[in-house]
Amino acid sequence: MVKLYALSVFYKAPTEARLLKSAYDLQSFSFFQRGSVQEFISFASKTLVERTQAATRQSVKQDVYMCHVYVRADNLGAVLIADHEYPQRVAHTLLTKVLDDFSSKVGAEQWPVATNESVIQFGTLPATLNKYQDPREADALTRMQEDLDETKIILRNTIESVLERGEKLDDLVYKSESLSIQSKAFYKTAKKTNSCCNFA
Repeated sequence: MVKLYALSVFYKAPTEARLLKSAYDLQSFSFFQRGSVQEFISFASKTLVERTQAATRQSVKQDVYMCHVYVRADNLGAVLIADHEYPQRVAHTLLTKVLDDFSSKVGAEQWPVATNESVIQFGTLPATLNKYQDPREADALTRMQEDLDETKIILRNTIESVLERGEKLDDLVYKSESLSIQSKAFYKTAKKTNSCCNFA
């Protein structure tokens, strides 16, 4: 099952990455594990942003997680933690969308001076994380690809049935050709037979 665990926005300062906003979906973990998992995800996300060059995207495998990171040229970065089944293209599309939304709603002058998440007014991350849990619903290109795959299956079945029908038609054509040969032979025989009886 496709699953997203966390979505975070960072500012990559010269010495460290600063967490600006984050959202988590840790319902699949037991209540007692959630705190530790959230700490691990925060640490891993911060480390990834610090080690990613500006204007770069990357996807890193960490145990059972896939960490997708994108740091823009203006040092605004985002990290998406997902399972291995989540489509990489959709993950990076989501990161781009989140960073565009964030930069349009939160001024660049706030990024380097933000001391914690509560200072930043950007409350759409939890809804975005929830919406993108199902990549088919959230991403039109994925939905279109699935529609194309379904159409391809239908087309293949149609072609197979046409070919089966074509084989049956080939049998009929063969039979009609042999019937035609037999009818020509019958006509010739009948003509010979009738010519011997003709007294004209």
